[in-house]
Amino acid sequence: MSSEPTSQSEPETTPEEYRQRALLMADLGRYDEAVGEIALGLAVAPADPGLLSTLARVHVAAAQPAEALAAAEQAVAAAPHTVGPLVVRAMALSDDRRFGEAAGVAASILAAWPSDPYAQRTGAALLSEARNGQDALNAAWHGVRLAPADAEAHLVLAVVAARLRLFDLAQRAYGEALDLDPGIGDAQRDVGVVRLERRRWALALESLADAAMPVPDPVAAETPTAAPPPITPPAGPVLDRTAGFVETFRQAVLYAGNGVLIAAVLAAVMTMASSGVARMWGGVIGVVILVALGAWLARALPVPVGSALREIRGSGRVVAAVYAMAVAPLGLVGFAVFGGVGPLIVAMVLAAFAELAVLMRRA
Repeated sequence: MSSEPTSQSEPETTPEEYRQRALLMADLGRYDEAVGEIALGLAVAPADPGLLSTLARVHVAAAQPAEALAAAEQAVAAAPHTVGPLVVRAMALSDDRRFGEAAGVAASILAAWPSDPYAQRTGAALLSEARNGQDALNAAWHGVRLAPADAEAHLVLAVVAARLRLFDLAQRAYGEALDLDPGIGDAQRDVGVVRLERRRWALALESLADAAMPVPDPVAAETPTAAPPPITPPAGPVLDRTAGFVETFRQAVLYAGNGVLIAAVLAAVMTMASSGVARMWGGVIGVVILVALGAWLARALPVPVGSALREIRGSGRVVAAVYAMAVAPLGLVGFAVFGGVGPLIVAMVLAAFAELAVLMRRA
């Protein structure tokens, strides 16, 4: 009697297992190792929302808002109708001082999950970070009503009230939070990302507390509180942002290139009717294209334009196209100043070169 041999392979590590390892490393303050685990998980599942959201949280905890925002936006794209990626995206936007966008995300969280205690208290705290006011206070109260036994809901109410300088309410809410969970008093000493929100609100309240709001001391522990572990921040971004930067610059070159070519042709035609009008029109359009190009890039890129160009320096053709495109509108300005077809030809040649450079790279 013979039996067929069975081949057993080692089970592959799942994305969730990589995520749990990353959370453990983050709890020890080893953020560099945490993102290393996440990088391994993303190699298996590049669009896993749990890994991307956790990566964004690690970068938020490490005070790296640009990297956090890049990961959070990918997490939102992978799971657009879940609250976690939106929360960390709002945090990253706020840390990057993009308060208008952060307030918009926070408001969308409050509107999308009106009965979710976590969404309401977190959305209220995020809204108060970006644009404090009555809406944030109403949402914080709603979070307390949804989960009256949740210490973090009362902590959020304390933070929102303190930002509005309602110190009596803030003190009562913080006292209630301590009664429900004495550990709230040491929340600002947490290191990991599992309780990232709790630490964030506790730190905010600590920074707001002053003589007008004496903060109650937490229940004293029988043993001294251990010092938090040292933090080892991530050495660099896990996600390759260069592909996104290249695509953004490619679109900018195509938009501006088409504008320069059309404007140059129209200016040349207009000279047959009135050279003065043509020169004035060409100069105005050249300035408009320059300003619009800079504004669009500043809005589309999560980092300054110069930093993004340095990150894609390996894509020499795209970088050359961007610089050519930046100079091309000056040909229109030169036409306005000096007249003649020479500056228009220079503008058209530079714009055509820039467009061909990015189109050939895509081909």
